[in-house]
Amino acid sequence: MTDSALATTDGPVRLVVITAGVSDPSSSRLLADRAAQKTIDLLREVGRSASVGVIELGPLAVDIAQAIVSGFPGTRLQAAIERLAAADAVIVSTPVYKAGISGLFKSFIDVLDNDLLIAKPVILAATAGTARHAMVADEQLRPLFAFLRALSAPTSLFAAPEDWGSPALSERIERAANELVLLLRSGVGQSIADSAWTGYQHQFAGNATRSDKAASDVDFSTDLMRLAAGGGLATPRQL
Repeated sequence: MTDSALATTDGPVRLVVITAGVSDPSSSRLLADRAAQKTIDLLREVGRSASVGVIELGPLAVDIAQAIVSGFPGTRLQAAIERLAAADAVIVSTPVYKAGISGLFKSFIDVLDNDLLIAKPVILAATAGTARHAMVADEQLRPLFAFLRALSAPTSLFAAPEDWGSPALSERIERAANELVLLLRSGVGQSIADSAWTGYQHQFAGNATRSDKAASDVDFSTDLMRLAAGGGLATPRQL
């Protein structure tokens, strides 16, 4: 959002944190919280407030598994997806297991519509028990969110145990948060969604904020839809 766009937006900036940590507290949640707090601080400096919603994936593990099997999210999972769809910006944070992102995190992404995060600014973050996994955020999260057509901040975050007391981590968090705020203030995400939304392939009746198609919007008179509905192709006389 540009400053003028921010000024015309009702209410605080809606920031949503997604964390796949399963311990309490988890290092993934702690890293995401630091990034969220810095983002809030920077928004306040430009005269904007922010609300923060947290989606903890651990308590939703069974719901996510059921949605993958059935193809339909339950009430709790649907509420989390709707909160994410309404976000202005997102911070995602996952632990690293077996040199890869959390399977729980990937499963949550798998149940989202492909167009849910189009042009939304996102900070990518990961935590691990060793610095050997420092590139996981860029090697695995970045292409995943590129597929979702989100706007990932150039700076990703990673924290191993030895990083928590390091000034370098604080500097990196501030840089990533500043990039997120600049993406919001520029309005580039909103402009992309406004101007190019119809050019993307969308999932019918999906969870994306603008995905408001209903059965009444479908043209059942086309040859393809007549065949799908069990009818035949129109004859030359019918045409």
